[in-house]
Amino acid sequence: MDILLIAGLWLDGSAWNDVARDLESLGHRPVPLTLPDQGDGSASATLDDQVAAVIAAVDQAPGKVTVVGHSAASTLAWLAIDARPEKVAKVVLVGGFPSADGQPYADFFEYRDGVMPFPGWEPFEGPDSADLDEPARRDFAAAAIPVPEAVTRGVVDLSNERRFDVPVLVVCPEFTPAQAREWIGAGDVPELARAKHVDFVDIDSGHWPMLTKPAELARILADA
Repeated sequence: MDILLIAGLWLDGSAWNDVARDLESLGHRPVPLTLPDQGDGSASATLDDQVAAVIAAVDQAPGKVTVVGHSAASTLAWLAIDARPEKVAKVVLVGGFPSADGQPYADFFEYRDGVMPFPGWEPFEGPDSADLDEPARRDFAAAAIPVPEAVTRGVVDLSNERRFDVPVLVVCPEFTPAQAREWIGAGDVPELARAKHVDFVDIDSGHWPMLTKPAELARILADA
């Protein structure tokens, strides 16, 4: 099966290199996505442009696909199943949850010259980054790709009730499955509260398991 891999803010498809290698060895066809304005020197992309790129990748697959969204890109994965529920066998959300209809995609940090640059490590101190050593942090910050404001402030548009029929797997890195269930039950994640098939799996990592625990994450995705 094709497994589409969408990394979160400031990352392009290369973030999945180690995971993709392991998925290939396990017999799958990983498709890491580099979205519009991820490293091409431009900052003109909109949320609609990035959603369209994900949908195009779904459409190009010969059969059903698994769509993996990491962090903020969990919403991109969710928008893909809203557009193509018949083509998605499962959606896997790694360290993130989909935004609700009518909400901004990822309006989280300060902007500079029309983009959201990586804000540094202070917002991620603690469980998010505990498994990244100093060289890894420096490499991440140096390679981080500023995200266009028109992407992060784009409004999520969901309309297809069939999205709730697609099975969901929530991969829990810096939080636990019990915490995720609690947030969903409390109404903090309304999209998953309405999903009919939601499973949870723990992974002992920080917020970026594709960088720190790629083999373990690949096995989880293969099992999914």
